[in-house]
Amino acid sequence: MSLTKSWYTIDEAADKYGVSHKQLQKWVESGVLRTEGGKGTVILLNGDDIEMELNLMPSV
Repeated sequence: MSLTKSWYTIDEAADKYGVSHKQLQKWVESGVLRTEGGKGTVILLNGDDIEMELNLMPSV
């Protein structure tokens, strides 16, 4: 059982990981982020998935 928070709202994820809402939405639409939501609305994003995508991005 994890003792750290692993699910974030879009605002929390953008602030924590320094990723734009637009980029997060692209990842959601691509299906690379696990989400929790209701009635077609994304409410929470999985932080582990966000970290994995950030590690795959080329360094600038």
